Amino acid sequence: MISTTVSDIGLVRKDNQDSTFAGARLVAVCDGMGGHAGGDTASTIAIRSLAHIENIPLVTNPSKAVDDVASMLTTSIIAAHDAIVGKARREKALSGMGTTVTAIALVGEYWVIAHIGDSRAYLVRDSEIVRVTKDHSYVQHLIDAGRITIDEAKSHPQRNVVMRVLGDFDIDPRPDISIRRAQRGDRWLLCSDGLSGVVSDESLRDILLTHPHAQECAQTLVGLAEKSGSTDNISVVIADSYSADDENIPTALSNSSDEMCLIAGAVSTQPQPIADTLNTLVAIAPRFVPDDILQSPAVRAAQLTAKAHESKEQNSEDADTLFGVATIHEHEHNDLIADDFDARYEIERIVRPNTMLNNENDADGIMEATGEIPVVTKHDGSVVDDPHDPDVRDAMKVQKITDAHNQHRSTRIRRIIWFVITVAAIIAAGIGCWLTYNWSQSRYFIKDFNGQVAIYQGVNTDVFGYSLNHVLEKTNVDMRDLPQGWQDRISKGIEAQNYKDARNTITSIQKQASSANENSTEKSTKSSKGTDNKGSEQAGTDEN
Repeated sequence: MISTTVSDIGLVRKDNQDSTFAGARLVAVCDGMGGHAGGDTASTIAIRSLAHIENIPLVTNPSKAVDDVASMLTTSIIAAHDAIVGKARREKALSGMGTTVTAIALVGEYWVIAHIGDSRAYLVRDSEIVRVTKDHSYVQHLIDAGRITIDEAKSHPQRNVVMRVLGDFDIDPRPDISIRRAQRGDRWLLCSDGLSGVVSDESLRDILLTHPHAQECAQTLVGLAEKSGSTDNISVVIADSYSADDENIPTALSNSSDEMCLIAGAVSTQPQPIADTLNTLVAIAPRFVPDDILQSPAVRAAQLTAKAHESKEQNSEDADTLFGVATIHEHEHNDLIADDFDARYEIERIVRPNTMLNNENDADGIMEATGEIPVVTKHDGSVVDDPHDPDVRDAMKVQKITDAHNQHRSTRIRRIIWFVITVAAIIAAGIGCWLTYNWSQSRYFIKDFNGQVAIYQGVNTDVFGYSLNHVLEKTNVDMRDLPQGWQDRISKGIEAQNYKDARNTITSIQKQASSANENSTEKSTKSSKGTDNKGSEQAGTDEN
């Protein structure tokens, strides 16, 4: 098949979390979720896990190959799920990330479709469009249950809720697998919900049938999604099938062939691992070009200039491929030369595998890709990341043991840190309590104790039921011997700056008590004398 792709950030989002792959044997679209650095990481891991399927033979034993590739797709998707979960557990900032996966592999005369999530795959055959995949979404569940209609689902407030995805969730990661016989002229559309969520199936059919040039068709679909008000990333993959002996090969881009694959979206920021895995050229797909830009005089003038300098640009190709990256200035002309679609939609750059650059590989034979599924250099110099390959399995086991060791080491370090922090906190709290108690014992106050005036050492308060004071010295002053004013003050407590000050206050209280006693005695004496005089006068009166 001939395939191409385009992925655009859209009109609202700040980053592109979609990733796409377009090859001669495999096409795929992954819609990442989980916020910045989460969704793009998840979709990138998924594409890298699937990319090795591009190397399957075009024609093979159909009785076994279809089942093998179906199993390979399932295993690769589950491996991507495990890698996403592992990375999310190691990096807490990525917790909750996930991605959808919709992938199609061409095996002999059969299509093998793997699907999980709400991205979609459409097949156009005999001028009819068929949605081959079924959304794993909440609104699709409601439709299947007969609770809402398809039209109601388009405006349902929970239409973006996905029930099955790959990622850091407690969800079954096994994809739906289906198989269809391939026919010459089949056209596939794989897209994220940034397109299918705002454009009807009828509109998709019309554009797919009326735009034979695959890249121009993909660009038109993205433009229609943005004009329809899509608020998500928009990713499109177009794939056309043809017979090996067919002279009328479909047109995607002149550089799209079985010697090169295209990637777009988040995965295109780090294309080298895929180039090394496939040991072939990997091109960064053209960016989305709005219609108003295409019609501008500047673009038309640039196209004319590019054609005039075609031979000059061809001669400078070697300089442009330095360090494995080549900029495509002009493509071969095709049957649609009047429209010159290839000149409109320039491939960003081409990445060569390290084997083409004659670079030495890592001493251990394992090069870092994403840190999840290792890229392994075999003895024959080929580079693979197929989870079925024995060398890759061994590398994954080593990586798993290393990750477990690092995880154990990290856990042990965290426990030591928490232990040190806890001990330090206990020591600090103990020192604080000791200093507080010492300070409290430098304070004094006067208060009653069982009806007697006493000197207390400490602070006149309790903390969590624990008294911060004790009786230091009792006096012989009875509270009842004091005036009412002094009784009220002592009942509340009289603060003293130090022990000497407390003793001076006690002396004053004792004087007050003595004075009160003398006054009381004097009053009692006068009262007694008055009573005696009255008794004498009464006796004299009686004698008279």
